[in-house]
Order: sequence, then structure tokens, then C-alpha cells
Amino acid sequence: MALNDTDLQRLTRCVELAGEALDHGDEPFGAVLVGPDGEVLVEDRNRVGTGDPTAHPEFTVAAWAAANLAPVHRIRTSVYTSGEHCPMCAAAHAWVGLGRIVYATSAAQLAAWLDEWGVSAPPVAALPITTVVPRAVVDGPAPQFAEPMKLLYAARYRPTG
Repeated sequence: MALNDTDLQRLTRCVELAGEALDHGDEPFGAVLVGPDGEVLVEDRNRVGTGDPTAHPEFTVAAWAAANLAPVHRIRTSVYTSGEHCPMCAAAHAWVGLGRIVYATSAAQLAAWLDEWGVSAPPVAALPITTVVPRAVVDGPAPQFAEPMKLLYAARYRPTG
């Protein structure tokens, strides 16, 4: 499905959250969970700097939904994120039973940029969400966010000097 103006506004917020994460010394990722009526239910940024390597915003959103929404309501939500879910977050999304996922940049884009900068690959494979969750409804990447996200990723991951 094509991304509409509302999707792009939600992704813009995710990119802002990614910037906030970077400003706090965390990896630049942000996510927003939206209810079926368009209400923002919860949003978060990456918080791995706390010492918890699982403190991804997509994982936090899934945990919030499990604690606060009945299963029948979870499937009607949409998760927006600055970067495609890692396998851990994709699995959490599926186990909790959340709905549509919309992301600004793909795991493949991030992997290519890390390779371009000579950065070693993360400890988890950069798999597409649908490899982990075959029935997921997924939209992304959104080309207009490639450059702003690449700049955020570069600020965090590209070696200096």
C-alpha cells in the first residue's frame, strides 16, 4: 500500500525520536504506536544506553501493547518506526499480535551504509520483517527519509578520523 500524508507525518515523528535518541547517546531509532482511530497510544526512542541491549523502541511499544491492549485491539494498531524492525522486535511484534508496520528506512539500507563505512555488522542478521513474520503487513522504506536517517546513522556509527 502506498504511504499517505498521515503515514509520512508519523514517520517524521519517528525520525525526530531517532534524533532525540542520538542526542541522549543512544542508537538513532524511534517508534510510534497508533490506534485504529489515529490516536498516538505510545511513542519511544532507543534506550540501549541504559545498559539493556533490548531497549529498542519497537520492543517497548510491543510490551506496552501487551500490557495495555486486548488482543482484539492490538491487531488494529499500526507501528511506525524510523528503521525496519530487527528480528527481535519483529518477533515481539508478531507474538503480541500488532497490526501494520510502516518504516522509514530498511534493514538492508542500514546494513549497506554500515558496510560503506567499514563498520562491523550487528550481532543479529539484517533480515526483512517478513522473513521473521511472513504474514506481517509492512510498508516501507520511504525514500524521502533515506538521507535524514543516513545522517543520523552516520553520526552514531561512522568512524571518525
